Formats: sequence, structure tokens, C-alpha cells
Amino acid sequence: MDHSLYVAMTGATQIMRAQEAVSHNLANASTTGFRAELTAFQSLPVQGPGEATRINAVAHGVGVDTTPGAITTTGRSLDVAVQGSGWIAVQAPDGSEGYTRAGDLQLTADGLLTDAAGHPVLGNGGPISLPPSAQLRIGEDGTISSVPIGEGPATVAALDRIRLVNPPPAQLVQGGDGLMHLAGGGTATPDTTVRVTAGALESSNVDASSELVKMIALSRQYDMQIKSIKAAEDNASSASKLLQSN
Repeated sequence: MDHSLYVAMTGATQIMRAQEAVSHNLANASTTGFRAELTAFQSLPVQGPGEATRINAVAHGVGVDTTPGAITTTGRSLDVAVQGSGWIAVQAPDGSEGYTRAGDLQLTADGLLTDAAGHPVLGNGGPISLPPSAQLRIGEDGTISSVPIGEGPATVAALDRIRLVNPPPAQLVQGGDGLMHLAGGGTATPDTTVRVTAGALESSNVDASSELVKMIALSRQYDMQIKSIKAAEDNASSASKLLQSN
């Protein structure tokens, strides 16, 4: 079989992987605090017997775009948007510490503070649990205060503080749970300089126009690979007919 068939097949497979990342970004163009996934084609050596000069172009994730998204005012007391760089620490499903920019926080029936995906938000001593209150406020430093039920607005009590971190972007990797994690595990040190804006949310930083252009370009490249496969198949069929006629 013509070697071009395998080359085209490998190229089509990697283009499909790149398309998955683009489709994922477009699907989350309106997701609060979402960070666009970055991919690039890298040349990797082909393992096994054969010439050492053989390489394979592989679609590989190279991290996420850390550019902040636009901040929109909502007026909701439990909505927070991280200003500039920084992350909100939450508890991942496996019990580890993860980080998110999605500040549309929720309160469960038993008072547990979570993000929109249900991950418990971490505070000074673990997951934050809040008692019933007449009003909740979140300060710029993440401090959560409340007005007890039956008390006046002047009676404010500090309850806990959202764990805000700011590790170097190079140390963060995106997990399968949709959260950012420290590469190699571990937890980030709280950063008191990180600030949040209460009553606001950060939008996704996905540039839908750019992602659509990438999708079109990848689709054309995929079509070229499929045409190459068809050409290799036609050549093999023609060669077979010539051998049979001889």
C-alpha cells in the first residue's frame, strides 16, 4: 500500500483532535470564567524501526489562554469576578484543590458555598459553610460577611474568607474536571493581593471569531487529507488493474 495513505491518515487524525479543542472552546464561548484551550502542531519522532529522520505532526495541548475576560455587573451578592490575575480555590471531585475563575457562587440547602458546577469553595479552614443570614456580602479581599437574621444592616459579622491564589501560569494545568490544578499536584499559597469585584461576573475569554476561522482552516486541511487518501486508493486500484491485465 502507498505510504502516502498512512501519512494522510495520520494527518487527518491529528486535525480531528485539533478540531475537538476548537469545538470545546466555541461551546464554552458564553461560559462564565472559561479559559480558552490552546493547541499547536508539534513534530515528534516516529518510534520503531525505520529511518531516524521520520517525524509525525501531532496536535498537542499547550495550556490555556490566561487573558482576562470582560467583567459584567450583575448585582447579585454571591457573584464575584477576580480582578486581573488570580484564581478562586475550590475542592475538586477527587478531594484535591482546584482553581476556577467562575465566580457565580451558589448556596446549597445546608449552607455550603459552591461554584456553579457544585465544587465546594475553599476558605481558611476548608470548604466554606455559611449559617442562615438576612444578607451576605463579599469584600474585595474575599471576606464573607453577613447580617444575622433579625438584626439591622449595621450588625455585620465576618464569617470566612474565600481562598484566593495566584500561582505562575506555567505551573497550572487543566484537568479533566474542568478545573486548573498545580502541575504535579499540591496546593497554591494564598495570595492576599488578589482582589475580587462583588456583584459581577467575568465572561469567557474565547474569541468566537478567531475560533471559527480556525475551524474553517482545519476543515479545509482535513478535506485535503481525505482527498490524499482517496488518491492513494485510486492509484492502488489502477495499479492492481494493470497487473491483472498483464
